Amino acid sequence: MIITINKEITDIIPAFTIIAMKMDVEVEDSEKISEMITIYEEKIKGEYSLEDVLNIPLIKEARDGYKKLGKDPSRYRLACESLLRRLVKGNSLYRINNVVDAGNLLSIEAKRSVAVLDYEKIKGDITIRIGKETDEYYGIGRGLLNVSNVPVYEDDIGPFGSTTSDTERTMVTKETKKILLMIICFGPSMHEENKQFAIDIYQKYASAKNIEDIIITRK
Repeated sequence: MIITINKEITDIIPAFTIIAMKMDVEVEDSEKISEMITIYEEKIKGEYSLEDVLNIPLIKEARDGYKKLGKDPSRYRLACESLLRRLVKGNSLYRINNVVDAGNLLSIEAKRSVAVLDYEKIKGDITIRIGKETDEYYGIGRGLLNVSNVPVYEDDIGPFGSTTSDTERTMVTKETKKILLMIICFGPSMHEENKQFAIDIYQKYASAKNIEDIIITRK
């Protein structure tokens, strides 16, 4: 698998890139990771207000990227911002399974949108491009979405995710054995730190093995 970032994005946001890895995982319930989730819930609730979330540098960086692409970040929120806002309001994270939950913790730690996808459900290589008005898919728990003017992930079948929401087609289930993990970066900082945290949390909570980088190209 190769991931290609379309030039139409990097012409507008030159530092835009993806940290991408594939790995074998063991999908279980949330019991083992639940205590860590609670720690993050309390930490974010005590550390930030809703206004503070907008001023977190990496959140602001991504929101500014949305504006440059022509999308209102207050109407169509980044997935990572939505997670943080949920916690600041005093709500708990949904416990889905250890693999999805680890992705949510990674997103909260990195302050970046994270895609956790069933590798085997993706067909062919991936292109990341700017969404069009005709791009629609069913987001996980969100119904039919229009993903125009945000970075969209597309395989041979069609769009399967974006920086706002991933699609039901490639979602992780209890049958998932291998995942594609993508951390979406609108700027150049903290890449190695984000990658190492991702490896650590998936090894600890999902017994991750055979971790490999995915080739990223630009054209």
